[in-house]
Amino acid sequence: MAVRHRVINADPAAVWEVLSDGRRYADWVVGTGASRPKHGRWPEKNSSLEYEIRLGPFRLANETVVRSCRERSRLELEITAGPLGTARCSIELREWGDDCLVIVDEHPLHGVGAAVHNVAVETFIQLRHRAMLARLARCCEQGDTRGGTHTRPSPAAEGTGRA
Repeated sequence: MAVRHRVINADPAAVWEVLSDGRRYADWVVGTGASRPKHGRWPEKNSSLEYEIRLGPFRLANETVVRSCRERSRLELEITAGPLGTARCSIELREWGDDCLVIVDEHPLHGVGAAVHNVAVETFIQLRHRAMLARLARCCEQGDTRGGTHTRPSPAAEGTGRA
């Protein structure tokens, strides 16, 4: 299973604010174009977003459905990736001192992705998660005005010398 984590220099409320804004999905999910609501109110259970993925000249219409949501602590998504099938992605938020530990766990559920899941696919998912968590961190740590008001300056900006 592709499990990856990252400590984000923001409190869990700020991270949740980004995750719970369906319009910001494309800001932190690698490879997605603009997202828009499809059903329900994101991130309530069974709500969904639609977006497209661009692969060169190809465009795939995709959908992500919330399967479980524990506000400010866990978001479980089912991602439809066109002909590749579906995947489960769980995002867990934990307080980590003054910061937020984000743990992402993803694996294929149905379709071609599940049938050919192997070490190479796992490696690709790990690389994608690394980029996705870096993008999420930027959304939360830089005090982006589209995001939350719960962000803090980085330790370097505070002059603490922490990295």
